[in-house]
Amino acid sequence: MKSLFVLYTKRIIVFALLLAAAEPAAKPIYFARVRQIYAATTSSQNYFVVDPDLWAHARPGLADLRIYSADTQIPYALTAEETSTSTEQHEARILNLGAVGVETHFDLDMQGLPEYDRVQLRLSAMNFVATAGVDGRESLDMSPSTALASSTIYDFSRERLGSSFVLHLAPSTFRYLHVRISQGVQPGQVLGAEVSLLHESKAAWSRAGTCAPPEPHNRETIVTCELFPGAPLARLLFDIPGASFNFRRTVTVSDDKGDDLVRSSISRIRMEKAHPPVLTEELALRVPCGACNPEQRTLRVAIDNGDDTPLPGVQVVPEALERRVYFDPQGRTDLRLYYGDEKLGAPVYDFAKFFKPASDAVLVTLGAETGTGFPPRPDDRPWSERHPAFLWIVLLMAVVTLAAIALRSMMNASAPKSN
Repeated sequence: MKSLFVLYTKRIIVFALLLAAAEPAAKPIYFARVRQIYAATTSSQNYFVVDPDLWAHARPGLADLRIYSADTQIPYALTAEETSTSTEQHEARILNLGAVGVETHFDLDMQGLPEYDRVQLRLSAMNFVATAGVDGRESLDMSPSTALASSTIYDFSRERLGSSFVLHLAPSTFRYLHVRISQGVQPGQVLGAEVSLLHESKAAWSRAGTCAPPEPHNRETIVTCELFPGAPLARLLFDIPGASFNFRRTVTVSDDKGDDLVRSSISRIRMEKAHPPVLTEELALRVPCGACNPEQRTLRVAIDNGDDTPLPGVQVVPEALERRVYFDPQGRTDLRLYYGDEKLGAPVYDFAKFFKPASDAVLVTLGAETGTGFPPRPDDRPWSERHPAFLWIVLLMAVVTLAAIALRSMMNASAPKSN
């Protein structure tokens, strides 16, 4: 009986799947909006930047973007211009650690590292500012050595302004590095060093909304921001004039229901009187908007001033990672971008699977957005979705049939057998 039940269940599932319709195909007559693409060249890779009109009127995630030349679809690749980093990090062996006058000197053995461009020191020293000079050597007794860089390292634990122990170099290949730290760090406070080669491409950003002027409220400064429809917020950028003072303020970003989206801090450290001077700032607040409701367009930004004077002239700019659409015109000049089909899924192109942006890719412009004037896509939902009652009747009949089969099997099993 169990095997019979499984068989009928499988048939019901297969029947339901057969009632489902395939994903609708892209056709220019079903798009609501169109824009002309003004290609600068038709013989190399082109790209355009997604703007507020596209975010507002395309499907979420830009799934319904299609490029056409007449009736021919042109493949494309959609990219997010985020920061790309890769590092090769290794622990360096410390040699000859000691004091020379008021300075701390030591060597780093770079064996096994073909190339590097930064050193992350591990120090137990606190509340200091120092200069770290770095020289490159092929042997420990090499003279003269090659001066590579001079970096400012610091710890402002007392002021609660953080620390930085990173030495930045030009890409180098020396076997040994000789490090000299001015007064403020003792030899016993040097705990280790990690050396790395950083490959980095900077992120590109586009505006994702507008913010009202700041308003004081008790111990806080409140800024209200309105996001562009559909724009995927990635960070809030704070512009604070007056670089002569230091601060670290906690910032809480919440939606219009009062639910917190992120809580972090912004800071600026500028100490001209320090020896050497120090300048560092963190004025971009990342907002992980997987936590954002797509319908949520209003944000409340609260800067906690504590007992300090509110930051003067605060301006907040919502930003999204810049999205680019790369394509190859394939010699065609009459190119149009269509979008606004609510039932269309994201395309699957070989061009996107193997895509790499060309170094000479050309930025092109989009014409003004216009309606296509085409009628909306007909109701091409699966027959079962348009007639759900029928599907329920079929399922009910299947359940009754299975119950009858089970009851009959039980009655046959309990009936007395005749000789």
